[in-house]
Amino acid sequence: MYATYMATELSVTEARERFSEVVETAEREPVFLTKHGQRQAVVLSADQYERMVEHVEDAEDLNAADAARAEIEGGQPTIPWDDVKRDLGLA
Repeated sequence: MYATYMATELSVTEARERFSEVVETAEREPVFLTKHGQRQAVVLSADQYERMVEHVEDAEDLNAADAARAEIEGGQPTIPWDDVKRDLGLA
């Protein structure tokens, strides 16, 4: 999912003056906002943001699954399936 972008950089003041252009540009590529020459924020399209959040959530889920697997392999006791169903009111 690594895309190459020609990132645009604008000062916060410029971005304020050209806000609609910033939003249009963000649909195609990230727009970095700077203060005193330092990047302070980035404007992304909603689609790009949602894809990034989804990837982060997927990575967190994988890490949690790896940790759970390591606990089981390390000898941690598991909860019997019948107990889980009963606790959830499914049995």
